[in-house]
Amino acid sequence: MNDRQIDQALVEKAQQGDVTAFELLVSKYQRRLTRLLSRLIKDEHEVLDIAQETFIKAYKALPNFRGDSAFYTWLYRIGINTAKNYLTSQSRKLETNAMVTNDEGDELNLTEQLPDWQTPESHLLNQEIVQTVQSVVDRLPEDLRQAIILRELEGLSYEEIATVMHCPIGTVRSRIFRAREVIAKELRPILETTEGQRW
Repeated sequence: MNDRQIDQALVEKAQQGDVTAFELLVSKYQRRLTRLLSRLIKDEHEVLDIAQETFIKAYKALPNFRGDSAFYTWLYRIGINTAKNYLTSQSRKLETNAMVTNDEGDELNLTEQLPDWQTPESHLLNQEIVQTVQSVVDRLPEDLRQAIILRELEGLSYEEIATVMHCPIGTVRSRIFRAREVIAKELRPILETTEGQRW
């Protein structure tokens, strides 16, 4: 039985009133959902509140889940919509964060993941690259920003992103390509690359 089949079995039990089955889904996806939301919202307490609200919405909407997509894809879509509604009500822009949490729960700083040759100059360059990428992602139109975050930071496939964003896979590919082009253009002066190169 694969992961999706296990989730579907838990969903079906939860749809029949088995609260423990839904709790298992929550414990399985809580960290991943929180990590996704932390890409969109910086305040840790707000992220936790929105994650909780997402699970509540998912539980209420569970009778409507038909299994056309994977459960976590459906859950991510609810999470993103909940975050968007929150940000709209707060009149804030989506934000990205240089801190990420890996699957083991360890916090990593993206600036530390860039090549480092132990020189002050390379350290400054690494910071400048991360700040530039963050700044560019912050300024991207919402559809491009969501697509690039889901692909590059969350590692979702193009098919999963298409499901989350309610659009054809070709549109997802186009959005990710356009977002990468904007990022590459901003990084060219820093990395001293030409127009034909990315990074």
